[in-house]
Amino acid sequence: MHVGAIAGFFTFSWKALGVCLFLWWLTGGVGICLGYHRYFTHRSYAIPKPLEYLLAILGCLAGEAGPISWVAAHRYHHTYSDTEKDPHSPLRGFVWAHVAWLFGREKFLAEFDLYKRYVPDMARDRFLVFLNRYHMLPAVALTAVLYAMGGWPYVVWGMFVRSVVVYHSTWLVNSASHIWGYRSFKTTDQSKNNWWVALLTFGEGWHNNHHAFQRSARHGMRWWEIDITYRTIQLLWVLGLASEIHLPVKSEVGGATRPVTPVLAMGEK
Repeated sequence: MHVGAIAGFFTFSWKALGVCLFLWWLTGGVGICLGYHRYFTHRSYAIPKPLEYLLAILGCLAGEAGPISWVAAHRYHHTYSDTEKDPHSPLRGFVWAHVAWLFGREKFLAEFDLYKRYVPDMARDRFLVFLNRYHMLPAVALTAVLYAMGGWPYVVWGMFVRSVVVYHSTWLVNSASHIWGYRSFKTTDQSKNNWWVALLTFGEGWHNNHHAFQRSARHGMRWWEIDITYRTIQLLWVLGLASEIHLPVKSEVGGATRPVTPVLAMGEK
């Protein structure tokens, strides 16, 4: 993807840039942040099954893995945040937390029986299992659509450039938001609230808030902590498409500190 993105210098057009920005929001903001993270990983709100499947497909379009694999690794991260067992622990340095850990991902998934231990809720769904196994199919289909609409400029900017932007935006949550920023709550990890990561990730950069209230649909706790993903959840609620939205109690948010125990894998005690 990174090599292909270089072609962006030779295929630029304003329309292609517009396609890139729209798909950045659709796959990164909706697919990953709204879907993979706040819905599938933390179940911070409830939605109808057809919308759930749509979010899973959009998450696949981000190119970061199938829904079951992504959620399994992320739930494991929350269980062992910033320890030696954390798959992308910042204790091993910025580069490891940002990208290097991905090169050992398959070995990591094989060593820990994550599917059964961490995603039993998703592993029972035949569609999600199929989508996880063939998670590249939506991307192949999108590539064909982009080529039909605008030729190679749309493919380069809509797939390669956009994917690189989504990759690094997501990875910055694992790296930068565990190294730089401020802490509003006392947690058992090194999570930080980072404003510029939040802007790049539609609200995911308010990471200390998230680790303090892991099931909360809202990550931006203060009025100036912009959280576009939460606003999207609110819009779904207004449209009657979202319910059971989990939010922290105001008295908890108002406190200066809040010690938090990392979330356990589903079924563990």
